[in-house]
Amino acid sequence: MSAVPFTVTRPRRPSARVLLAVAPALLLTLLALTGPLLAPHPADTPVTAPYAPPGPGTPLGGDQLGRDVLSRMLDGGGPLIGGALAVAVTVTALAAVLGCFAVLTPTLGRLVERGADAAMLLPPVLGVMLLALAWPGGGRLAVMAAAVALGVPYAVRVVAGAAAPLAASGFVEAATASGERLGYLALREILPNLRATVLALFGLRFVAAVYVISMAGFLQLGPRPPAADWALMIRENAPGAFLDPWAVVAPSLAIGLLAVSVNLAADALTPGARPARATARTRRPHPRRRDLPRP
Repeated sequence: MSAVPFTVTRPRRPSARVLLAVAPALLLTLLALTGPLLAPHPADTPVTAPYAPPGPGTPLGGDQLGRDVLSRMLDGGGPLIGGALAVAVTVTALAAVLGCFAVLTPTLGRLVERGADAAMLLPPVLGVMLLALAWPGGGRLAVMAAAVALGVPYAVRVVAGAAAPLAASGFVEAATASGERLGYLALREILPNLRATVLALFGLRFVAAVYVISMAGFLQLGPRPPAADWALMIRENAPGAFLDPWAVVAPSLAIGLLAVSVNLAADALTPGARPARATARTRRPHPRRRDLPRP
């Protein structure tokens, strides 16, 4: 009897499709984080006339006080990305843990469902205004806390819906019969099988956080002047949009590109988003195994 050939499974390399989807988000994030070092002028120093058109030294013109729009764009991206990232990580982590416990504990599951219903009935703008204005001192931290409070109930319900079939599966029932504790069932048996759901939820929560923080900045509930915030730039320069459109168009495009690029990156990194053809190739049997003689 001939020996069965030994095959070594090599780790998958990221495909070109995944790299192309992730690259814009990485480049935009890197540019926003290193923007203050690349800014040609100080973000708070007037260098030209108010609403001056693009010219030498000011490729995007000036804002309402004559400050360089490009310098303020490069200086204002880091706080927005950092705030949205902190909100997305917090909401996703809390939702992942609470959602896994909710499907194993009926009382917690009912509380999560009622809380999600109440949160979805409250308009996001009104919720952010109430929480941000009630926060001592207000500011960006108040907006981030409001985004977390409004995003957790809905995200928990999404995770609980994905975890419900796993809670009734055979391996969870076997672990329960063997006497495993509730924390072990939630964090070791159910949560590792929700990687695709958690990653997709993180992308959605990041986009939602970008919109909430930008909306609060536009309503002047978050950062205050003279902060170089993209949403605040849109509000401040709206009266002179016809004189220097780039003072409004540039931050608007930056917010939109940030949300779209991160959402595409999260979708490409989700395990369930891989093409079915690649999965079929990895599961195809070895061609030489058909010719093996029976013992």
